[in-house]
Amino acid sequence: LLQPAVSVGNVGQLAIDLVISTLDMTKVGYFYTDCLVPMVGNNPYATGEQNSMELSINAEVYSLPSKKLVVLQIRSPFIKNKYRPFSQALLSWVKSSKCARVVLLSSSHAYQRDDEQLLGTPLRYLLTPDLEKAVGGVMQELNWKEMEKVAAYPGINDTEKVLHIPGGGITKLLFTESCSKGIQMAVLLKFCSEGDNIPDAFALINYLNEWLQLIKSEVNTSSQWKIPSSWRLLFGSGLPPALF
Repeated sequence: LLQPAVSVGNVGQLAIDLVISTLDMTKVGYFYTDCLVPMVGNNPYATGEQNSMELSINAEVYSLPSKKLVVLQIRSPFIKNKYRPFSQALLSWVKSSKCARVVLLSSSHAYQRDDEQLLGTPLRYLLTPDLEKAVGGVMQELNWKEMEKVAAYPGINDTEKVLHIPGGGITKLLFTESCSKGIQMAVLLKFCSEGDNIPDAFALINYLNEWLQLIKSEVNTSSQWKIPSSWRLLFGSGLPPALF
């Protein structure tokens, strides 16, 4: 299962858009919940008039059996105090559906990094203990950086470290709950700021592709991903015509 966190810059959701569009995934259902703001709109992945009038809602499920991949796309923010009920419902669905692994695409405020997090790549990962046993060595081979823990009380007690993901929305809750429930989850995130987050989405999806090889490519570039038609309306002329 591949899904986004509703986090700063909507980077995870934009990256999921690229996966669904590029792999031409089939919509197979909806994730019904009262934890998200209700919304409805036209098909964000329309390829022509024949499917442009199809409707999409706030949480939809897409499938690609050939890659054993299921994607949950979330398109609206959470209702206040509904993080925990959503987390419980989602992880219950993950277990009942027998998803082998969950990959959560997220982001975190760049301006709230500590000194250690300012060094090197702005991309980070987290693995639950159960997934660490299975793929920890792969991450080492990829030379990826694990998300650092930060001081719980900076300047007062720098020895006590905690996981802190400011701007990450439901990321930390889903990760800690998955750790306690024995669910194999990976979190991939990028430090970023609000604004034009298209480059952040490309960076995050290329990061994911280094590991899972959703599309074969020796060099990860933006041009290998298919831009959804809906991005034209969202970002206007900010995208080069050649990308469509």
